[in-house]
Amino acid sequence: MRTKHLLYTGSSIPVVFFVTTFVCGFLFGDYNHFSGMVSELGEIGTKSQFVFSTGLILCSVLSIFFVTGLYRTCKAAGISVIPVILILSFSVSIAGAAIFPLPSRLHLIMGMPSILLIFSPLLSLILWSGKSQLSNIKLMSLLSFFIMSLGLLAFMPDFLSNYPGLKQRFFHIGWSVWFFYLSYSFIRLHKNSEVKI
Repeated sequence: MRTKHLLYTGSSIPVVFFVTTFVCGFLFGDYNHFSGMVSELGEIGTKSQFVFSTGLILCSVLSIFFVTGLYRTCKAAGISVIPVILILSFSVSIAGAAIFPLPSRLHLIMGMPSILLIFSPLLSLILWSGKSQLSNIKLMSLLSFFIMSLGLLAFMPDFLSNYPGLKQRFFHIGWSVWFFYLSYSFIRLHKNSEVKI
């Protein structure tokens, strides 16, 4: 697959994820996106389990394509691949959440690597900040990191205790912003590159 097409998948991942959660919320019945955790939509025996698992597996596959496109572009442009490699933690975690639905103990274990994703924008701030080819890298890195960090509020049960789903979704909004930015900026970087990849 051509690098340009791989990079376009980055924008489709958040769309697939959020469409999946909204469709599953409808199928689930009496589900509140502010109070309900995302994983509840795929719990064993729910009406939304199959759609939820399918959507998450699709996100995982698309993210592997996306990482491949980002990796190729980084190599061609001569910039660090470390922020890109960290996105694989998302690929593993979201596939694990689909394969091992609640109440499986493996569901929580497989979800743990996703926390590494927060370091992707943080490290890009350090490793890519001097690259003029990536416009607004500082702003978008900080914005994505900040929004994803708000998702850590999910580990503070006493804060907004009635809205655990809302707290968790900050993390998902954060990586969505990051993926949209990477897809857009790396497509431009790829187009401007003199190296044919």
